[in-house]
Amino acid sequence: MNIKLVLKVLGRVELVVAASMALPLACALLYGEDIAPFLWSIAIILCVSLPLSFLPTHSSFFLREGFATVGLIWLFTGVAGGLPFFFNGGGGFNTIWDCIFEASSGFTTTGATILTDIESLPKGILLWRAFTHWLGGMGILVLATALLPSMGVRSHYLAQAESPGPVFSKLVPKQSQTSKILYSIYCVMTAVEVALLKLAGMPFYDALVHAFSTAGTGGFSNRAASVGAYDSAVIDLIIGVFCLLFSINFALYFLVLQRRIWEALKSDELRFFLVVVALATVAIAVDILPQYGSILQSLRYSFFQVASIISTTGFATADYVLWPQTSQYILILLMFCGACAGSTGGGVKCSRMLILLRTIRREIHQIAHPRSVEVVRLEGKVVDENTLRSVLTFIGCYVLILLGAGLIVSLDDVSFSVSFSAALTCLSNVGPGLQEIGPVGSFAEFSPLSKVVLSVTMIAGRLELFPILVLFSRRTWSRS
Repeated sequence: MNIKLVLKVLGRVELVVAASMALPLACALLYGEDIAPFLWSIAIILCVSLPLSFLPTHSSFFLREGFATVGLIWLFTGVAGGLPFFFNGGGGFNTIWDCIFEASSGFTTTGATILTDIESLPKGILLWRAFTHWLGGMGILVLATALLPSMGVRSHYLAQAESPGPVFSKLVPKQSQTSKILYSIYCVMTAVEVALLKLAGMPFYDALVHAFSTAGTGGFSNRAASVGAYDSAVIDLIIGVFCLLFSINFALYFLVLQRRIWEALKSDELRFFLVVVALATVAIAVDILPQYGSILQSLRYSFFQVASIISTTGFATADYVLWPQTSQYILILLMFCGACAGSTGGGVKCSRMLILLRTIRREIHQIAHPRSVEVVRLEGKVVDENTLRSVLTFIGCYVLILLGAGLIVSLDDVSFSVSFSAALTCLSNVGPGLQEIGPVGSFAEFSPLSKVVLSVTMIAGRLELFPILVLFSRRTWSRS
């Protein structure tokens, strides 16, 4: 393990995190708010990261270093990102664990919160809170390789460790160029959403906050009632549609830009994702129809909640905790499924669900016809046995971590629905859960132990488990 180079990359990435605080600092200046929380945070990050970024190292850097680096960067970023909350004080940030939980939730685009009085916080702090979603949505390392292509390491290994999905692929040969393409698409889509929300009547500041949160599929709002505070069908539709757009593999947008539209539309994962959204929306709309009395109203609220949950955004226009059990169960299944690979969304990912279902079908066919030879295909290509094994291992680890985190949270003497949904919503990077941690609730009452465990769970879910799990292996830190 080349520990010095790992620390050097960590230092350089944290410089990007410090620089990103300039936006909320400018917002605080604009609104005449206290800028000290950001100044102190930037100063501390610089004091730690500058010495690290100039460490003398050798260039030995492989997949092991890549996974360990990504895991450490996200853990440290959760701490660094919580510094403005800590120095701001009050407003619900009562302990350092609250600050780390909120920042981890922000960067991992989870959207779970410990805040109970959101609208009392300064605009600069709320903008930083939403901006962490935007930074973490496409990936901190993707941003770093776009801005700092010469970090002295093979950025391919970093991107492979951070990229969501069972298969890693670059859009173009150079990883730094891929990162620039991804962020260009990301920025344009964010800007379009800001403009549409402003045209729909949302104040510019609010539009910026909600666009940052939608782009990262995070869900932090500057309003206590989330998107429901605006009570606008047009705003609901804009944000709901963009939740889905940011849940689609960005490689498909690259194909569209190359005028390979038909190839993008033929994507197995895209079609599976859209079918699941359509079926879930209709099923929930029928189930909640008696509560709303109008099919248009039930479709409106059903579509938004489905789009928000499957994209793992976590915005809300209705308190689905008050919906029938069947609707809540469907939403739980959507939390587990999640968005598409290569998007800003979380969850197991639709591609893995497709591979799992097709693997099950293959096993059933082979039991019925033992001599038959059948392969699993995805996107028209044969999925090799190593990828199948990786997918099944991932899902197994996912379930084990889910149950383990839920068990620890249950020590707070909460109900099974709360402990299980807290673990699931954090691991899948969704945000709200059931009962007390639903769309109108918060995680404020959990113990420090639960908050730390859930913070790590959020990071593990965002990094798809292994960059965090590898940190606990002795072989990772050996010199050989």
